[in-house]
Amino acid sequence: MAQTYIELMAEIERLQSQAAKLKDREKSEVVARIKKAIEVYGLTAKDLGLDKPGRAATGKSTTTPKAGKRGARKAKAAATPKFRDAAGNNWSGRGPRPGWLRTALASGATLESFAVQAQ
Repeated sequence: MAQTYIELMAEIERLQSQAAKLKDREKSEVVARIKKAIEVYGLTAKDLGLDKPGRAATGKSTTTPKAGKRGARKAKAAATPKFRDAAGNNWSGRGPRPGWLRTALASGATLESFAVQAQ
């Protein structure tokens, strides 16, 4: 039997609700097992790689390099937009032309028509 769009959407909503409830139930069971393992093995935040702020569970830094650190790079200043369209898309003129500009140029617009006026 073929279903209508509305029937499918209702079924999707029902299944999403059912999945959310199941996820919550399974989540609490997983947390309980983790807590039990922490208790049994005497695990600490350090053992799990959670002891340092800005560190993920992998132990790798999630922060940017610090100034003065070997290999650290200076952040580049954002380039000033030189071209802008009515939708607010802009391009600095560096790198390849963005899709919105290529599409407009292919439609017959000129690059000069997108130039940002100096203020």
